[in-house]
Formats: sequence, structure tokens, C-alpha cells
Amino acid sequence: MPNAILDPTGTAATSSASTHTAQPAASRAPRPASLNGKRVGLLINTKLNARPFLEEVGRLLTEQYGVTVTKRTKQNFAVPETEDAVKEMAAESDVIVTGVGDCGSCSAAAAADGVVLEAAGVPVAVIVTDSFRATADAMAALRGAPGYRYATTAHPVAVLAEDQVKARAAQVLDDVVALLTQQGNVGE
Repeated sequence: MPNAILDPTGTAATSSASTHTAQPAASRAPRPASLNGKRVGLLINTKLNARPFLEEVGRLLTEQYGVTVTKRTKQNFAVPETEDAVKEMAAESDVIVTGVGDCGSCSAAAAADGVVLEAAGVPVAVIVTDSFRATADAMAALRGAPGYRYATTAHPVAVLAEDQVKARAAQVLDDVVALLTQQGNVGE
């Protein structure tokens, strides 16, 4: 009897051949000119320090742009969000920040979430640690968005003290703002 093979992309194969067909390139959602007064959704994975990292990004965005922040915690950091969760977040948020990808599976899931949320019409800033760029790139390409842009922070995040987490969030803030608005390109 054959062994089951799990698909790390979080998708179910529709045939026993388990092949992936090419998907059309995903487009980015239209960006607002500014974040002033926008509704920012934080999609928080359950990795250690992801919550305080993203909450600090949210606090800084509130302080600097007068945004309102809503938070959603993922059920599983290694699996992309469900279609229902994507629809809910898209309805309640003008822009979304997600991550922090601090391992291979959570980086892949964050990139997948970003691509899907963008397809739902919401600009997204995905944050992964620099050690997992290849994972995020591979997942984005698999999801039809080769060259998908995201922000990076130094690896690791999980072992940082509270003040270090806040400092890292502040360091990535300009890249997050650039990804969410019409400001321009973020260097990777």
C-alpha cells in the first residue's frame, strides 16, 4: 500500500498524479497613496514573537498614520488561511500586514497568504526573516506570483527579547509602508 505524501503548500491534490498545473500570474492589489486613516489588518501566525512584532508594527502605524488596527490569529502558522478567513479580512481591512516568517513553513504560508489576499483586492506586506527568502519566493511562484515582493528582517526573531522585537519592527516599518502604498519598490 502506498504511503500518503503531504503537500507542504497547504493545498490538496485533485488527482492521484499529484501534479500542479501552471497558474496565471497573480496581480498585486491597487495601493493607496497613503496609509492615513486606513484600516490595517494584522494576520498573526503563532510563531514565538510574531504577535509582539506585528503589534509593534501596528502601534507604529497607528502613531504615524492614524490607522485603526484589527488582529486575526492564524489557526496554524504553517498553513495558508482559509477562503472564508481571506474574505473576512479583505472586507474589514484596507491593507494587511502578515508574518513574521521565522521558519520555512511559516514563511511559505505567509507568502501564500499574501498572494491570495492580494488576489482578493487587498494590499499586503508580508514579513519574513532573511534566511527564508528562498522559501517565500518558491511559494509565491507556486501560487502564481513569481517575483512577489515582501519585507525582510534579520533571522531569527523567535529568540529576541521584547526590546529587540520592537527595534526590529521599527527597522522594517519603512519597507512595510512602501509595500502597502504607492511609495515605490522595496529592495530585497
